[in-house]
Amino acid sequence: MKKFLLLSLLAAGCGGLPSKGEPLIDSVMLYNDGVRWERLTHAAARVPPAAREDFLDVREELAEDLQISDWEVERVREKGSRATVRVKYTWYLDTVGTVHETHADQAWERRGKAWLLIDEQRTRGEPMPGLREPDEPDEDDAEDDATDEVAGAEPR
Repeated sequence: MKKFLLLSLLAAGCGGLPSKGEPLIDSVMLYNDGVRWERLTHAAARVPPAAREDFLDVREELAEDLQISDWEVERVREKGSRATVRVKYTWYLDTVGTVHETHADQAWERRGKAWLLIDEQRTRGEPMPGLREPDEPDEDDAEDDATDEVAGAEPR
């Protein structure tokens, strides 16, 4: 009884400590499992709020043919509020049936207590629907470059 009371008091005392938020690996798991199992609202919660509707539209359309049969984390590089996660996808299209492997780098950023996926691009393997190719600018970079050109500044 004394041990239970002591543990209860310790647990209650620790409850007031500030939380750092969700660990990166938990966000990575929830996003990638959400995409794999078509729990798209779970996955969308791990992308920036302004991109969620577009993300859902694209992923719902892809889900009609794209099947991700497996994924795994190959490498994690975390530095402060930014991280790069290398993921290997095993996937196929229902209309084709050929299994492919694709490796992708996911760029994550801590915003407040949440880790959000801000970019993802293929690094090697077969091009995969829904995955940006390395030579394609992401939407934010394209908008920044267009703004720079209008302002007469040098593109980055």
